Amino acid sequence: MTLTQPDSVGPVENCPPPVAPGTPALQPTLPGQAYTDPAYFAAEQRSIFEEMWLCAAFAADLPSPGGFRTVTVGRESVLVVRGRDGGLRAFLNSCRHRGALICTQPHGQVRRNLQCTYHAWTYGLDGKLVAAPNLSDLGEIDRTAYGLIPVATTEWLGYLWVCLADDPPSFEDSVIGSVTTRLGDAQAIDHYRIDRLALGRRERYDVAANWKLIIENFMECYHCATIHPELTEVLPEFADGLAAQYYVGHGALFGDGIDGFTVDGSAGVETLPGLRAAQDRRYYAITVRPQVFINLVPDHVIIHRMYPMAADRTIVECDWLYHPGVIEAGTDLDRSVELFHRVNLQDFEACERTQPGMSSRAYRRGGVLVPAEHHITQFHDWVRTQVDSRRE
Repeated sequence: MTLTQPDSVGPVENCPPPVAPGTPALQPTLPGQAYTDPAYFAAEQRSIFEEMWLCAAFAADLPSPGGFRTVTVGRESVLVVRGRDGGLRAFLNSCRHRGALICTQPHGQVRRNLQCTYHAWTYGLDGKLVAAPNLSDLGEIDRTAYGLIPVATTEWLGYLWVCLADDPPSFEDSVIGSVTTRLGDAQAIDHYRIDRLALGRRERYDVAANWKLIIENFMECYHCATIHPELTEVLPEFADGLAAQYYVGHGALFGDGIDGFTVDGSAGVETLPGLRAAQDRRYYAITVRPQVFINLVPDHVIIHRMYPMAADRTIVECDWLYHPGVIEAGTDLDRSVELFHRVNLQDFEACERTQPGMSSRAYRRGGVLVPAEHHITQFHDWVRTQVDSRRE
């Protein structure tokens, strides 16, 4: 899936026209039901979130053995734990005895083992059954067979990704391939060395909107001139309504007089080592279906992880990642973080304002996409295909 990319990225006006000849100026969206119906949401949980790779945890959040984090993946609670061998593992967070949750807190630290507080069944950090009251009365049992159910995992960009599917799709094709398709170069993201970056700030947003509204909003910039004054000041081409994601390999160029990706355009921190000249003074946005947004700027990386909780509720965790030296030096990151924090608040408020309209009879058959949003049609087609192919 390796594609080539020139050393410099051309301006927007040199990219292909946004609408091919003969393409309708307005294209239909998904119907309102797709954003409100609990049955449709359940079908998405089964066919999308329980079948694909999801970004579950920042590896550095679990630095020592016994560190754990619980994550909602589809309809399941998944337990991520650091083992005694230093490796990260994931299990269904369900006791094999009577199904009680093993860990009820979102994160924490255990000393030696994982224990269900209901009947005290105890599991090692590798998931094997260690002990249970009166277990010896049952004779010799297979402690692996009655251990916690493992979940497929892989580490990339400093995060642990998990997949509930019995036969997980190729991570190379489905996740790394989507980044390659967006940037036009399999190695482009490697220059940011994201797996070596440190967490500078994290914000958690509880958004009263369907997860698809959040993805659609992130993918387009038709709204940018209306609700993002700070962002369009830094990235003036966004005021024209075309998002960087519309074009393969394109990154939005900083405006004249803008020194950094900060709320006031002032200089940020030092540029990440290893970036190419074509990546300097540019912002790249990447959507990794179904729940990750990757934002690349010269001096830091912003990663959003979405966790759909209901048809009208989505939790979003947003991490700002910097060179470790920046964190160790105690650098003030407020101006740097504030820019995208404001963008997040502006976007999520817009999504929450849109969610009630999904129930209106005016949106029964859906709405329309203007030419600047036509790439969202591919996302809608993908959702339909995924849901229809596995709907029970």
